[in-house]
Amino acid sequence: MVPSEGAFSIIRFWETLRTYPYLCPAGVPTIGYGSTYYLDGTLVKLSDKSITQETAEALMERVATEMGNQIYGLVDVILTQNQFDALVSFVYNVGISAFAGSRLLKKINAGLMDEAAAEFPKWNKSRGRVLRGLVKRRTMEMELYLENANSMAA
Repeated sequence: MVPSEGAFSIIRFWETLRTYPYLCPAGVPTIGYGSTYYLDGTLVKLSDKSITQETAEALMERVATEMGNQIYGLVDVILTQNQFDALVSFVYNVGISAFAGSRLLKKINAGLMDEAAAEFPKWNKSRGRVLRGLVKRRTMEMELYLENANSMAA
């Protein structure tokens, strides 16, 4: 399974396209749709040049696909496309390390899909502060995760 438009649309909506380097709310140099590194793996620096929208799209899709591969390395159950896409958006934002140690993953692997969905809203803070944007993003991811949850895909 690869990320679909469900993941990309959430990422685009919440990350917002910026073709120039900027500091994200967590204080990390970022470009495009919330990417912290380029296609060649180098980290974004605030002194870097702008990129095109096409480069930003390619970067987002590549990073999301890499995240998807890493998610599959951690998840022991079959996911629907919507569940997978919600997790890709989530991991795109919080990182694979945070997901790997999360109760969200533990509940998914235990087959407790509804309980897992209830974990999304708990990830609403940056630097210890609740951010309204994260509250809304987690709600969107949770809703996608629960949508058509009974139609399993391989």
